Amino acid sequence: MKYVIAIIKPHKLDEVREGLSKLGVAGLTVSEVKGFGRQKGQTEIYRGAEYSLNMVPKVKLEIATSDALAPRVVELIQNAANSETIGDGKIFVLDLASALRIRTGESGDSAL
Repeated sequence: MKYVIAIIKPHKLDEVREGLSKLGVAGLTVSEVKGFGRQKGQTEIYRGAEYSLNMVPKVKLEIATSDALAPRVVELIQNAANSETIGDGKIFVLDLASALRIRTGESGDSAL
């Protein structure tokens, strides 16, 4: 199993979520987060004054998936979240040692 973590722009969430549903992803966790990378924040103009934000709002997706589905999940997120501008985000893929469905006690891929 794999654990896919994606940090994307908030306005791309619906497009990514719809694509994941069509792909057969049964569930995901979404968190609103702030951070910075190479982008180093952004400049905003408020009432004519320019100011700099050190942390940029993003959305963090967490998806547990089977080994077989993981490459397609990553490809879908990359394509759907790509706006060809700086700050599109990152995708991380980790090995997932185990998963357990609390209600039924199922474990492994069947718990996903």
